[in-house]
Amino acid sequence: MIRNLTSHARRAVRTVADAVRATVAPAALVRSRADETAPDPADVYSPEEMPEPEVIEEAAADYAAAADRARSGDRGKRKARKVLDRLPAGRYGGWIVERVPSSRQTPDLELIRATYKRLGLGDVPMRTCAPSLRITAAPAAVIPFPAAHEPATAPLAA
Repeated sequence: MIRNLTSHARRAVRTVADAVRATVAPAALVRSRADETAPDPADVYSPEEMPEPEVIEEAAADYAAAADRARSGDRGKRKARKVLDRLPAGRYGGWIVERVPSSRQTPDLELIRATYKRLGLGDVPMRTCAPSLRITAAPAAVIPFPAAHEPATAPLAA
Protein backbone atom coordinates (compact mmCIF):
# COMPACT_ATOMS: atom_id res chain seq x y z
CA MET A 1 0.00 0.00 0.00
CA ILE A 2 2.72 2.48 1.00
CA ARG A 3 4.86 1.51 -1.99
CA ASN A 4 1.86 2.03 -4.24
CA LEU A 5 1.29 5.51 -2.80
CA THR A 6 4.98 6.29 -3.12
CA SER A 7 4.92 5.19 -6.76
CA HIS A 8 1.90 7.39 -7.47
CA ALA A 9 3.55 10.31 -5.67
CA ARG A 10 6.75 9.85 -7.69
CA ARG A 11 4.73 9.78 -10.90
CA ALA A 12 2.90 12.96 -9.88
CA VAL A 13 6.17 14.72 -9.08
CA ARG A 14 7.57 13.71 -12.48
CA THR A 15 4.44 15.03 -14.18
CA VAL A 16 4.72 18.36 -12.36
CA ALA A 17 8.44 18.59 -13.14
CA ASP A 18 7.73 17.94 -16.84
CA ALA A 19 5.06 20.65 -16.79
CA VAL A 20 7.50 23.13 -15.22
CA ARG A 21 10.15 22.30 -17.81
CA ALA A 22 7.57 22.74 -20.56
CA THR A 23 6.71 26.16 -19.13
CA VAL A 24 10.33 27.26 -18.91
CA ALA A 25 11.31 26.07 -22.41
CA PRO A 26 8.25 25.17 -24.47
CA ALA A 27 8.88 22.85 -27.39
CA ALA A 28 7.62 25.48 -29.84
CA LEU A 29 10.38 27.85 -28.77
CA VAL A 30 13.01 25.13 -29.11
CA ARG A 31 11.75 24.16 -32.57
CA SER A 32 11.69 27.76 -33.76
CA ARG A 33 15.38 28.10 -32.89
CA ALA A 34 16.38 24.76 -34.45
CA ASP A 35 17.47 26.36 -37.76
CA GLU A 36 19.79 28.84 -36.07
CA THR A 37 23.48 28.07 -35.87
CA ALA A 38 25.72 28.89 -32.97
CA PRO A 39 29.21 30.32 -33.40
CA ASP A 40 32.16 27.92 -33.38
CA PRO A 41 33.92 27.45 -30.04
CA ALA A 42 37.25 29.17 -29.50
CA ASP A 43 39.35 26.02 -29.79
CA VAL A 44 38.46 24.88 -33.34
CA TYR A 45 41.24 23.58 -35.57
CA SER A 46 43.35 26.16 -37.35
CA PRO A 47 43.79 25.62 -41.11
CA GLU A 48 47.22 24.04 -40.46
CA GLU A 49 45.81 21.63 -37.84
CA MET A 50 42.85 20.39 -39.87
CA PRO A 51 42.68 16.59 -40.04
CA GLU A 52 42.43 14.80 -43.38
CA PRO A 53 38.90 14.69 -44.89
CA GLU A 54 38.83 10.88 -44.48
CA VAL A 55 39.50 11.23 -40.73
CA ILE A 56 36.69 13.79 -40.42
CA GLU A 57 34.26 11.60 -42.40
CA GLU A 58 35.11 8.56 -40.26
CA ALA A 59 34.65 10.55 -37.03
CA ALA A 60 31.29 11.93 -38.24
CA ALA A 61 30.10 8.44 -39.24
CA ASP A 62 31.22 7.02 -35.87
CA TYR A 63 29.44 9.84 -34.03
CA ALA A 64 26.20 9.35 -35.98
CA ALA A 65 26.28 5.58 -35.40
CA ALA A 66 26.96 6.03 -31.67
CA ALA A 67 24.10 8.56 -31.41
CA ASP A 68 21.75 6.06 -33.09
CA ARG A 69 22.84 3.33 -30.66
CA ALA A 70 22.32 5.70 -27.72
CA ARG A 71 18.81 6.62 -28.89
CA SER A 72 18.01 2.94 -29.40
CA GLY A 73 19.35 2.17 -25.93
CA ASP A 74 17.25 4.96 -24.41
CA ARG A 75 14.13 3.58 -26.10
CA GLY A 76 14.92 0.10 -24.76
CA LYS A 77 15.46 1.46 -21.24
CA ARG A 78 12.14 3.35 -21.34
CA LYS A 79 10.33 0.21 -22.48
CA ALA A 80 11.89 -1.90 -19.71
CA ARG A 81 11.20 0.76 -17.07
CA LYS A 82 7.48 0.57 -17.79
CA VAL A 83 7.57 -2.90 -16.24
CA LEU A 84 10.32 -2.40 -13.67
CA ASP A 85 9.01 0.86 -12.19
CA ARG A 86 5.83 -0.88 -11.06
CA LEU A 87 7.53 -3.84 -9.38
CA PRO A 88 7.80 -3.96 -5.61
CA ALA A 89 11.38 -4.19 -4.31
CA GLY A 90 12.67 -7.74 -4.18
CA ARG A 91 14.56 -10.51 -5.93
CA TYR A 92 13.33 -11.68 -9.31
CA GLY A 93 15.35 -14.64 -10.53
CA GLY A 94 18.91 -13.41 -10.90
CA TRP A 95 17.95 -9.75 -10.54
CA ILE A 96 17.39 -7.58 -7.46
CA VAL A 97 15.01 -4.66 -7.84
CA GLU A 98 15.41 -1.89 -5.25
CA ARG A 99 15.05 1.84 -4.98
CA VAL A 100 17.83 3.96 -3.55
CA PRO A 101 17.75 7.69 -2.75
CA SER A 102 19.19 9.94 -5.44
CA SER A 103 22.00 12.34 -4.68
CA ARG A 104 20.97 14.57 -7.60
CA GLN A 105 19.15 17.79 -6.89
CA THR A 106 17.29 20.21 -9.12
CA PRO A 107 16.13 23.76 -8.41
CA ASP A 108 12.49 24.14 -7.36
CA LEU A 109 11.51 26.64 -10.06
CA GLU A 110 8.03 27.26 -8.68
CA LEU A 111 9.47 28.17 -5.28
CA ILE A 112 12.14 30.34 -6.90
CA ARG A 113 9.51 32.16 -8.97
CA ALA A 114 7.37 32.69 -5.87
CA THR A 115 10.37 34.06 -3.95
CA TYR A 116 11.31 36.43 -6.80
CA LYS A 117 7.71 37.62 -7.01
CA ARG A 118 7.43 38.11 -3.23
CA LEU A 119 10.67 40.13 -3.16
CA GLY A 120 9.81 42.10 -6.32
CA LEU A 121 12.89 40.91 -8.18
CA GLY A 122 11.17 40.46 -11.57
CA ASP A 123 11.61 37.38 -13.71
CA VAL A 124 13.91 34.54 -12.74
CA PRO A 125 17.16 34.96 -14.68
CA MET A 126 17.72 32.19 -17.21
CA ARG A 127 20.70 31.31 -19.34
CA THR A 128 20.88 29.35 -22.54
CA CYS A 129 22.45 25.91 -22.65
CA ALA A 130 25.63 25.14 -24.55
CA PRO A 131 25.14 24.61 -28.28
CA SER A 132 24.52 21.01 -29.34
CA LEU A 133 26.70 19.28 -31.88
CA ARG A 134 24.52 18.07 -34.74
CA ILE A 135 25.92 15.69 -37.34
CA THR A 136 23.87 14.93 -40.46
CA ALA A 137 24.78 13.10 -43.63
CA ALA A 138 25.22 15.46 -46.55
CA PRO A 139 22.92 14.79 -49.51
CA ALA A 140 24.54 13.04 -52.45
CA ALA A 141 25.83 15.25 -55.21
CA VAL A 142 23.16 15.92 -57.78
CA ILE A 143 24.08 15.26 -61.40
CA PRO A 144 21.87 17.38 -63.67
CA PHE A 145 20.35 15.51 -66.56
CA PRO A 146 20.58 17.26 -69.91
CA ALA A 147 17.41 18.71 -71.34
CA ALA A 148 15.79 16.81 -74.20
CA HIS A 149 17.26 19.19 -76.80
CA GLU A 150 20.85 19.02 -75.33
CA PRO A 151 23.35 16.27 -76.19
CA ALA A 152 24.26 13.90 -73.34
CA THR A 153 27.75 14.17 -71.86
CA ALA A 154 30.11 11.20 -72.18
CA PRO A 155 29.72 9.88 -68.57
CA LEU A 156 25.92 10.00 -68.80
CA ALA A 157 25.78 8.42 -72.23
CA ALA A 158 27.92 5.44 -71.21
